[in-house]
Amino acid sequence: MPFRPLLKSAAAKIIFSFGDAIKMKLRYSPTSPFVRKVMVFAHETGLADQIEIIPTDARAGSSELSRENPLGKVPTLVTDGGEALFDSRVICEYLDGLHDGRKLFPAVGGERFQALRLQALADGIMDAAVLRIYENVRPENERSPGWLVKQKKKVDGGLDALEEEVDGFGDVLNIGLLAVGCVLGYLDFRFADDNWRAGHPALADWFETIIDRPSMSATLPG
Repeated sequence: MPFRPLLKSAAAKIIFSFGDAIKMKLRYSPTSPFVRKVMVFAHETGLADQIEIIPTDARAGSSELSRENPLGKVPTLVTDGGEALFDSRVICEYLDGLHDGRKLFPAVGGERFQALRLQALADGIMDAAVLRIYENVRPENERSPGWLVKQKKKVDGGLDALEEEVDGFGDVLNIGLLAVGCVLGYLDFRFADDNWRAGHPALADWFETIIDRPSMSATLPG
């Protein structure tokens, strides 16, 4: 079933005013699934135009990035007031307070914790998938086959859990479902040969309902 529209109108009303030169700044990598999650969120909430993209190679050890985020990671968001926020979970919840459309973070109760749990599961799969990439770019004689197997098991276990839960996803987009869409897109981007769809047909069918959303199309990795 297609997702219901997220916003009350064609674009969310921003609940504060930006000057023309005042924007949030996002430390950005076009291949990071966590950065993509933030950008999909920004598009869904009508905030993308208020974010200045700062391409950043976290592996290069930028001193400027380290000043903003002592962990040296992307995404890092610098607010219009100069405060640095990280990681993607914190950034997305911050952005959810900046618009008056329907919130992607449910406010209270079981619905909230279900969405947060689903986000945690999707983020955990992302973490394991990214670690596989990092391990594979190490010199071959320094790679750990056992480490790669361990991370792939985490990915596979997470996908199996999503396959079991997909019938309960519903048709109202929230932060959990948004994160799931981003991690499946990342697996297509980085691990197409693994063919995650083959063992997860219901999840694959669900992904087709979200893959062509404008927010997803506007943030394709690469």
